[in-house]
Amino acid sequence: MRVPVRWLAEFVELPQQSPEELAAVLSGLGHEVEAIDRIEAPFSGVVVARVEEVEAHPDADRIRLCVVSTPEGSAEVVCGAWNFEAGAVVPLARPGAVLAGGVEVGVRTIRGVVSHGMICSEQELALGDDHEGIMVLDPSAPLGSDFAELLEFPQVVLDLAITPNRPDAMSVHGIARDLAAFYDTTLRLPPVDSSPSSPPSRASVRVEDPDGCPRFVAQEVREVTVGPSPLPIQARLRAAGVRPINNVVDVTNYVMLELGQPLHAFDLDRLAGEQLVVRRARKGEHLRTLDGVDRELDFEDLIIADGAEVVSLAGIMGGESSEVSASTTRVLVEGAHWHPPTILYGSRRHGLRSEASARFERGVDPNLPQLAVARAVRLIADLGKGEVAEGGEDVYPEPIVPWLVELPRQRVTDVLGSELEPATVSDLLRRLGMRVEGDDPLSVTVPTYRPDVQRPIDLVEEVARLYGYDRFPETLPLGHGGGLTVSQRRERRLRQILLGAGYDEAYVFSFLGQQDLDLLGLPSDDPRRRGIAVRNPLREDQGVLRTTLLPGLLRAASHNTGHGVVDVALFEIGKVFLPIPDRVDPRIPDQPDHLGLVRLGREGLRGVGVEGRSADIYSATATLGLVASGLGIGDLELRAATLPALHPGRGAEVVVAGRPIGFVGELHPAVVRRFGLEGRVAVAEIALGPLTAPVPNWQLQEPSLFPPVVFDLAFEADADLPAADLIEAIRQGGGPWLESVRLFDVFSGPPLGEGRKSLAVRLAYRAPDHTMTDEEVAPLRREVIAHVEEKLGAVLRGGAG
Repeated sequence: MRVPVRWLAEFVELPQQSPEELAAVLSGLGHEVEAIDRIEAPFSGVVVARVEEVEAHPDADRIRLCVVSTPEGSAEVVCGAWNFEAGAVVPLARPGAVLAGGVEVGVRTIRGVVSHGMICSEQELALGDDHEGIMVLDPSAPLGSDFAELLEFPQVVLDLAITPNRPDAMSVHGIARDLAAFYDTTLRLPPVDSSPSSPPSRASVRVEDPDGCPRFVAQEVREVTVGPSPLPIQARLRAAGVRPINNVVDVTNYVMLELGQPLHAFDLDRLAGEQLVVRRARKGEHLRTLDGVDRELDFEDLIIADGAEVVSLAGIMGGESSEVSASTTRVLVEGAHWHPPTILYGSRRHGLRSEASARFERGVDPNLPQLAVARAVRLIADLGKGEVAEGGEDVYPEPIVPWLVELPRQRVTDVLGSELEPATVSDLLRRLGMRVEGDDPLSVTVPTYRPDVQRPIDLVEEVARLYGYDRFPETLPLGHGGGLTVSQRRERRLRQILLGAGYDEAYVFSFLGQQDLDLLGLPSDDPRRRGIAVRNPLREDQGVLRTTLLPGLLRAASHNTGHGVVDVALFEIGKVFLPIPDRVDPRIPDQPDHLGLVRLGREGLRGVGVEGRSADIYSATATLGLVASGLGIGDLELRAATLPALHPGRGAEVVVAGRPIGFVGELHPAVVRRFGLEGRVAVAEIALGPLTAPVPNWQLQEPSLFPPVVFDLAFEADADLPAADLIEAIRQGGGPWLESVRLFDVFSGPPLGEGRKSLAVRLAYRAPDHTMTDEEVAPLRREVIAHVEEKLGAVLRGGAG
């Protein structure tokens, strides 16, 4: 936001004369000064003069001879413009003046008549594009004064970066308010006397959506003459980055920049029924906005309509059908308070951001519209020689009042590290326009122009900001010792494990599109298709909050392979968003953290004649085994399953403590092709919580010094029996001295029957205090066999055991 310093000085006394010092103060108050612009006049030697006489040139038809005067005397000037007569006040470039572009003005003889200078147009002074006629100034302009000074040249303009939480600072007066608090001086208001001078207006206002428009103020000005604004107003608008248009529109922009309240001026004669209705748009309605674009409206759009059609996109931009023109004589000035999210969504939906929407989406003071409208109608009446209609509309069914925040004194000390006197804290808050009562806690009434101050910590920030951050001594904060939680430490350990296994961490957008789920080949009833739609997506193909990490990781892998990286191993730890309420805060969706893995290409050690092995399902399962081992998760299991997006027979559920937490496997070849990849692609996606949850502390068990007894068993079972089920059954029936069990062979085919397979396992028994004998092992072996046969229906191959 651009703030001319001279304009700022109208509202607050500025002890700092240096722009650099003023910029340092504003930066300390939280308003970063991005640039200091010094704007010099593009001309010199131009004064204000009055045309006393106008006569025809004795030897030319298209130029005239004028006598102009200043307090220093009069002179004859030849002029080719015809848009003025005797009595006009004009800018006069006297001999020796330099105009825009370095053109020097001297004494010239034109058709036998000596011209002592020239009367200037906008273009000659680089103040506009009009060169058809000369500039006719306000009659009240002081004769003989420096024209550059009248336009407030030279100007110093501060370019400020206003943070989104400070809508009150989006105006010259808002910045002045902070400076007045800092310097502890008086804050002045602009004159707002708008005493009516004509009968009541017939214009009416109806608000059908009070949630979207809590307040609507409107007032009429009659007998207005639309024309150019006075040059000082035009100069200030240009310095602030706004193009002057006419005196009515310029006033609405001027007051917006001055007070922070966006306004809109309607040509009342062009409003059907002389009425305004605030409502939501209806199906099929359109609006041609002031930028010349025809816009199709949505039922979520908040609009202003007259008795026949939509005339404005509320809080964003007005429509062409009711805009003020040179023929306008009746003006209805509107100032409203709009629901900030509604304006934000509407602005983004239409790709239309205006000075008004930039303020409304942050939150304008709901108690400012009446003051701003009064200021505007007075200016319009003065500049357009109009009359203010009596009465006016102020629809405010549920007034928004200041709110109370309690601030414990100790809270200030705890946060700032310095114990400020209670009187100092109270004084600083009062200087910011807040009412302070009580002792401890302080009862602080926050004005409605500060929507960002809602909590005690916000008040502490205001105290620190005004007191001065550089005045606090450097101290170490006191308090309880910090540190990472168990889950945070385990998550760090997980990252270390994966990085050590050759994976790189990826950071992927949290949005996806339905087409990403189509590429995965998910069935229509898959829960991952029920994503949460984004109301205003950054891109059409990223309109849903992700329910799975896979699409983003696969696109990242495709990007890598497309740039020549053929061996890719990526992991991501991030949130997915589920269409169910969060257990802690049901107002937001459930957002669990997931771990996602993608691996393709070759892996392992390489050297001369050694290419490494191709990634496959065992790459992913081995990674999970490494994770389980590194995190001390002893009950992580894999259960064979046929899952969407995975290759049949090469996928499994990941189970911890008997509960499925994700999946692992090879991507289906069709899915691989759809994502632009080649070869085998190993993937996994697992809920992070069970991996980082605390595990029981290890219990030290003294190792046995005696040798184990090792033997093999082979069981014939149904082909679909998971090996993990066999191992679990053996562990259950093996007794306390069973040290380990490992699958080492799977066989199918003759002489086994159709649909049968053989699973061979190796068991190791070890006693803690002696060497086991065959007599001790035999009953244990029979117990294992019996338990497996009873529980799984598997049969021992080669005999009864």
